Amino acid sequence: MSDGDGRRMLRRSFMKKDEVRTKSYRDSIYQNKHIFKDKIVLDVGCGTGILSMFAATAGAKHVIGVDLSTIIEKAKEIVAVNGLSDKITLLQGKMEEVELPFPKVDIIISEWMGYFLLYESMLDTVLYARDKYLQPGGLIFPDKATLYVAGIEDGDYKEEKIGFWDNVWGFDYSPLKKTALTEPLVDTVELKAVVTDPCAVLTLDLYTVTVADLAFANNFRLKCSRPDFIHAIIAWFDIDFSRCHKPIKFSTGPHTKYTHWKQTVFYLTDALTVDVGETVSGRLTCKPNERNRRDLDIGLEWQLDSQDEGRASGGKADYKMC
Repeated sequence: MSDGDGRRMLRRSFMKKDEVRTKSYRDSIYQNKHIFKDKIVLDVGCGTGILSMFAATAGAKHVIGVDLSTIIEKAKEIVAVNGLSDKITLLQGKMEEVELPFPKVDIIISEWMGYFLLYESMLDTVLYARDKYLQPGGLIFPDKATLYVAGIEDGDYKEEKIGFWDNVWGFDYSPLKKTALTEPLVDTVELKAVVTDPCAVLTLDLYTVTVADLAFANNFRLKCSRPDFIHAIIAWFDIDFSRCHKPIKFSTGPHTKYTHWKQTVFYLTDALTVDVGETVSGRLTCKPNERNRRDLDIGLEWQLDSQDEGRASGGKADYKMC
């Protein structure tokens, strides 16, 4: 096993401890055994096989798990010690290249989401599997995703993150400030830091979304809930399993339990001074990087709409997630 595969396995193992994520997937399957009973299920990016085993235990006729990593060898051992080898077939390789033992599947399950929903995500691969293998009327778990943004006060941390470069062991590293500002921070944001109402900037329906839709440019409008400063715009996403008997969803936002996705923080070049009831309007653009589709080029524009001309201000910035 390579070092990269080893790190990936440890990361996948850590994700098993993500209660919000794993419980939502488990409940969506176990509470809907009538949906999974006697069905052929495809697990895209199966990792160590936890979702495959959920589906097999729920009564699926057979589950095919596909993963590019050599982690699949450990997954086979795990499936075997749990007595499910006769119901689960695990294949190593690209989804676009492997040959499935069934021409069509009834259900696709996948934990495809990345940071900021789309960074290093496997959604392209899930959509390929949907178009090639999913039966007409087949189901996808989960099937909806919504990306949100909000404004936060985070002056102390911004100064710590950006001001750090002014004096690095006695040397001026300020040329790296600009670079630091263009790299979004994946971190846990406390709810008390949120200054505005949230606004949805992207909604994906996995039954209809196309790869082209993953490059987008959408407007947002944030209403300020208190007098404060806005140092950054944060983003998070919600996930829905809408085809369950009782719909199940989870959020990765600052208002709910911790998930390994945390939130994504985009620091503004200059803080906004805002008051209750004022709005910050803006536009978020996102597209896969030309050299690596799993990396993202993100653009952010913002404008404080205030009757106080002295405070009305705006700006724009480009960010890279790579």
